[in-house]
Amino acid sequence: MTNHSAPLWQNDQELFKIAREELFVALVGDILDKMGHLHQFLPPHIKPLDQNFTVLGRAMPVLEADVFEESSESGHSSIMQKPFGLMFEALDSLKEGQVYICSGASPRYALWGGLMSTRAMKLGAAGAVVNGWSRDTKEILELGFPCFSLGGYAQDQGPRGKVIDYGVPIEFGGVRIHPGDIVYGDMDGVLIVPKDTVTEAFTGAIEKARGEQTVKKALQEGMSTVEAFNKFGIM
Repeated sequence: MTNHSAPLWQNDQELFKIAREELFVALVGDILDKMGHLHQFLPPHIKPLDQNFTVLGRAMPVLEADVFEESSESGHSSIMQKPFGLMFEALDSLKEGQVYICSGASPRYALWGGLMSTRAMKLGAAGAVVNGWSRDTKEILELGFPCFSLGGYAQDQGPRGKVIDYGVPIEFGGVRIHPGDIVYGDMDGVLIVPKDTVTEAFTGAIEKARGEQTVKKALQEGMSTVEAFNKFGIM
């Protein structure tokens, strides 16, 4: 699967440009399957707010936890005294090309919103993927900021949830996500590409995409699917 010739890209910007022009999420998922990484898709109910949204960037994982009051003076954790916990710090830490990807909470409230989108866009972030709801849907759609969630639900996280850490490994629907993994999502789902598989997975996907164009042309010219698969090994 690995291409031993000259690399097809030199940096993330070049890779993401090729991916946006030639790839879609299913292709990369297929290659990860071939590599033995069989459980890299987030749950299918995580969807883009707009079906045309694509998210592609490096993971900045955020750990959320349920709470039951906005701030508490009676406990032992300083985080409990801060409304939203470390959410503002997590948001401000975003770097260009990163994806705010959040998990750990119950699906009772929104984990992302319009003002967060505005700040993330200013920082050059690539999108947000949350294991829960988002809100301010109209505002997010007007901004065109790629947000993937369970959908729109206005109930606020203020008295219900706090960010307790960020830049740490998380799990999202059973998928382990580390800082720097690639998050790649479109209308068919969100895929986590482990950072140590990126070169092999995307090289294979690009080769497959270019091969599929050859297969498509053969099918259009009347070749049978049996013959096409036997000849090209792609379908």
